[in-house]
Amino acid sequence: MDRETKILSVIAAGILAVAIALVVFSNRRGAAALAPGEIPSIADSGRVSINPLPGGPVAAGKLAAEFKLRDLKGTTISLSSLRGKVVFLNVWATWCSPCREEMPAIQTLYDEFSNDRDFVVLAVNEDTGGRTPVDAYVHGNAFKFTVLLDPQNLVGDAYDVSGIPETFIIDRDGRIVAHHLGPYDWSKSEMRDALRELIDFKVKETAKAG
Repeated sequence: MDRETKILSVIAAGILAVAIALVVFSNRRGAAALAPGEIPSIADSGRVSINPLPGGPVAAGKLAAEFKLRDLKGTTISLSSLRGKVVFLNVWATWCSPCREEMPAIQTLYDEFSNDRDFVVLAVNEDTGGRTPVDAYVHGNAFKFTVLLDPQNLVGDAYDVSGIPETFIIDRDGRIVAHHLGPYDWSKSEMRDALRELIDFKVKETAKAG
């Protein structure tokens, strides 16, 4: 990694961490949680599906689009089923070298929070060659986080993904609080600390209320 790339990486880390911290601060000031009616409806078509976000390109603060995709075991997972959790959503492909570059850092992040039921890693794969090569790559590298198959690029279209890898961090209320384009070292301490703060926020608030 050259000097300019390292500088940009440090800047990106600061921006992401600040964005997450601002969301936690805003919530503490009394920002209202989403009402159930604000969740985009899920198409009940019996197949993998996604409902696009209204109002144009995805940006921090917007409601994350609902989706329903299958994992490598054939289990269907929807974003709405994870409401109440912090979701790390990464869009990638096996043929993408920058994606492969950041995968170990995503695994490190997953390991860091593996015992926390309120944090979920979803890696949405855009390969069009079927499950077998994706499964071989994931298991060959001993990645343990959840991989979802999206050969039709439904998530990429709905989230206005302009290049991969691209990552979205979604808070407990289903809103995007941070968005990063390109590979990144997610194992950095400042990112782990920012995510921990985001994960712990409502847990602490619930404890106070009790």
